[in-house]
Amino acid sequence: MTSGSERSSGFKEKIESTMMDVVSPKRRSEIMSRIRGKNTTPELIVRKLVYSMGYRYRLHYAKLPGKPDLVFPGRKKVIFVHGCFWHGHEGCPKGKLPKTKLDYWGPKLEENKQRDISKQDKLKELGWQILIIWQCELKNPEKLKSNIHDFLNYSL
Repeated sequence: MTSGSERSSGFKEKIESTMMDVVSPKRRSEIMSRIRGKNTTPELIVRKLVYSMGYRYRLHYAKLPGKPDLVFPGRKKVIFVHGCFWHGHEGCPKGKLPKTKLDYWGPKLEENKQRDISKQDKLKELGWQILIIWQCELKNPEKLKSNIHDFLNYSL
């Protein structure tokens, strides 16, 4: 026999997984088609900041695993700019799973996380140091600037 909390928990999960999307499939398709993998707004903000700090970098260097967003070959350091939703930022409100289509989004976002870990492990094996900048970190430019400066100028 199951307890009341187990039943209500399962019931809630079933309801959430079958909830209807609030926009039409056509509109959802339009929205999703505008999402890019490169040159996103958060990435452009970080690139502009790093450039203004006097650092020069390569973009999306295809010879490295994961094609990092910013590559500093002479320093053997890379920066990834991650969207909180797409890369599952733990503890961030933007990193939460959507309430609809959990059977689609759950595995998709988990795959993204696992791919990120795999690419980062490969980079570390090759001797590269990695800084991940989350979309939500862009809210505090001074702290972000300090983190980037420390990362690029000191060994970790």
